[in-house]
Amino acid sequence: MSNSALNRRWAELLLEALTRHGLRHICIAPGSRSTPLTLAAAENPKLICHTHFDERGLGYLALGLAKAGKEPVAVIVTSGTAVANVYPALIEAGLTGERLVFLTADRPPELMDCGANQAIRQTGIFASHPRQTLALPRPTTDIPASWLVSSIDNAMSNLKQGALHVNCPFAEPLYGNELTAHQDWLHALGEWWQGDEPWLVQPEIPITSKALDWDIWQKKQGVVLAGRMRAEEGQSVAQWAKTMGWPLMGDVLSQTGQPLPHADLWLNHARPQDILAQAQLVIQFGASLTSKRLLQWQATCQPEQYWIVDPIAGRLDPANHRGRKFTCPVADWLREHPACSQAPWAEELQAWSNSAFHCVETGLAGKFSEAAVAHQLHHLLPEQGQLFVGNSLIVRLVDALGQLPAGYPVYSNRGASGIDGLIATAAGVQRATDKPTLAIIGDISALYDLNSLALLRHPSHPMLLIVVNNNGGQIFSLLPTPAEERQRFYCMPQHVNFDHAAAMFGLNYAAPQSWPELKQCVQRAWQRKQTTLIELNVAGNEGAVCLQQLLKQVAAL
Repeated sequence: MSNSALNRRWAELLLEALTRHGLRHICIAPGSRSTPLTLAAAENPKLICHTHFDERGLGYLALGLAKAGKEPVAVIVTSGTAVANVYPALIEAGLTGERLVFLTADRPPELMDCGANQAIRQTGIFASHPRQTLALPRPTTDIPASWLVSSIDNAMSNLKQGALHVNCPFAEPLYGNELTAHQDWLHALGEWWQGDEPWLVQPEIPITSKALDWDIWQKKQGVVLAGRMRAEEGQSVAQWAKTMGWPLMGDVLSQTGQPLPHADLWLNHARPQDILAQAQLVIQFGASLTSKRLLQWQATCQPEQYWIVDPIAGRLDPANHRGRKFTCPVADWLREHPACSQAPWAEELQAWSNSAFHCVETGLAGKFSEAAVAHQLHHLLPEQGQLFVGNSLIVRLVDALGQLPAGYPVYSNRGASGIDGLIATAAGVQRATDKPTLAIIGDISALYDLNSLALLRHPSHPMLLIVVNNNGGQIFSLLPTPAEERQRFYCMPQHVNFDHAAAMFGLNYAAPQSWPELKQCVQRAWQRKQTTLIELNVAGNEGAVCLQQLLKQVAAL
């Protein structure tokens, strides 16, 4: 029975060490080998515990919590394939910077490679995707508590972004009643238990310095690209660009208000490209640009220099421009490089944006379609709320055809841009912020993460999940996939409806057939402290066809 008590003490110290680095939320899947971690989490009053029976969804729930809460979040899973199921969320966090701590329970070394049940090789299972890894030994009093706590401290102090994988082998027995055994091992840490500081403090002094030649560059003709940022950063970048007199092309995730909306359309015309070719400096704030036309322009533009400002380390420039990378928060860079008031140099772009808007308004007038909903999405947003946008076709339609309010929080999984775990991520975003939340995803994405509807059963604020059912992965209708094989091997229509799914998980359900009916359903949803699943049944490839038609129309202006 001594093993069970020592396992518990070990887990208690591990989790307490994590709380000293701002970790408050912990997501727990069922399992026996993870019992020491699970029970220690349940008894720690500093931790808010979330549960889910699906490890893949659990990982994405943690991702959403970290994405919106801007704090590290932990995940506890048992040994075996449960560990492999959190891999997609770990990969996404590595690309978008959320700090996740994966605590994977494991069999002890003597049970490895000998046919023992549920024993797989977990050390190094995630390859190069975690930013930090820590393979713990099985608990033993031969190792002082100070080693364990300082090891966790060191890993967390160096976890600036991405995931930390801590593999935790536990020997049986895992259950027992000797709750006071091995307290002396913990008490060796003395008065540390009464405080809230890490055992090993490694303060970091962030320094964002001004570009020494900024006085020269700020007088040149600049262009601003706005990618994924926080809401307050998006507003600041928009104001900064306006003061500078530089045109800003904003992504759906930029939260800048997209002052030149529909860039995905008007960049398809030669004249705006000629204007933008005069830019001497391009500054990109944030990564993960969505628009295909914007990415094409970004890849071929040839300014004197190309600068990127983003807190995520690395190049973040697939086109490999010559220039500078500022690895720092956007707000810090703006503080060191204040805008100087200048006359705009590319005012004609506003006329092109207006023309594209007119084409969209005219083309979608009176229609109730996937494209029309993307264009009018801002009318459905809750006050003081937030938006979660799925991947594949819907995010492209919102980016190209919509215009979201400046500073309105928008979230998405645009790192690896997968369709897995979107419902779970949206659930985590909602739990972290306690705000009314609108999430919009496609039907295949919803099917992929159907288990995570269980996470939406008891929201703290109104939750609205819009499933755009175009019967398959219609993003492939935008691509030159072979027409004769497109439906069978790419779109894969499933011919399903989601009313039974909503009923199975106890969610409100509606399937409006018109724009007024949709608005009425949405208004009712915001008055309920519940989750409503709204299914929009739309014509198959209508959204893709509409976007292609609008591109041709604007290109012909």
